[in-house]
Amino acid sequence: MLDPPEGNIHILPEDSDPPYHTSWRRVLNPFFTAEAVASLEQQARVYAAELIERFAHRGHCEFVADFAAQLPGIILFKHILPVPVEDLPSLFKEIDVYSFGELDDRAAAFGRVYEYLQGFLEKRQSESPKGDLVDVILEGVELNDAPCPHQDKVHLALDVVFGGLATTTHAMAGAIYELARQPQARSELLVNDEQLHSAVEETVRLHAPVVAVARTVKEHVEVAGQSLCPGDRIALNYASASRDPTICPNPEHFDVQRKEIVHTAFGVGPRRCIGEHLARLEIKIAITEFLKQIPAFEIVPGTVPLFESGQLRTMKELQLRWTKNDRQNGEF
Repeated sequence: MLDPPEGNIHILPEDSDPPYHTSWRRVLNPFFTAEAVASLEQQARVYAAELIERFAHRGHCEFVADFAAQLPGIILFKHILPVPVEDLPSLFKEIDVYSFGELDDRAAAFGRVYEYLQGFLEKRQSESPKGDLVDVILEGVELNDAPCPHQDKVHLALDVVFGGLATTTHAMAGAIYELARQPQARSELLVNDEQLHSAVEETVRLHAPVVAVARTVKEHVEVAGQSLCPGDRIALNYASASRDPTICPNPEHFDVQRKEIVHTAFGVGPRRCIGEHLARLEIKIAITEFLKQIPAFEIVPGTVPLFESGQLRTMKELQLRWTKNDRQNGEF
């Protein structure tokens, strides 16, 4: 965070430097590899289909609340960090306040998530190991040749929950928003795996949830006539870099036929997003499972998506509609 509010709680491993950052990433990585994430796909598709079945017959939905805000948490809590799924709504609400609420409310909201996860880890500490991510978090890593403090383990769990809920929700909503406006793209995606891959990459390029992240200048440098000194705090606009017209022609357009899509939505370097494979899987599943049951749909006339932006960006509301015939023949 560029300018954290007073009382802000650090999250790990982001708010740390090597070798501590590297130690945490080393033990976390096996749970988020492409292979590990691929093993979740079949069950994740079942969850997605069940969510869609709840509203498909209605002919309309508010996509964020009815689907996008739910699927990432279900996958995360059932298969990665086994927090009770029934606690998802309250956790998501608190994380939303932390990310987009009033500045004076943010630290307190994240503090409540901290207290929840602290209790969760304490309960697991008293139970037999289950061979999951929680065991790895509780085992911890070394900090200055000694066991890391317990609070750092809670901060690590905070990061997993925060990253698993807040960001992919926006990306999935962005994908469906774009497809609501492109009938031709919808009809092609389910029969063309290459275009499906492009749709996922275009989604994270154009609807990057992380707008800008803070970094600390290490050496004297001049950028565009601006002198930067060691210790200066700067915001790197990754979302803007993903729309660089010198790299991506017509960058404002969502193009499922685009080749060699270049973006910085997951960051670059040692702090590249650990959940990128999971995010891609969830976006792909959102697209394919929605189109299977509802191949034709549109944005409800008179409505527009509601966005909120800061250091992060999210879609708060997306009203969609369709008819029974649309579901059968894929035409709107």
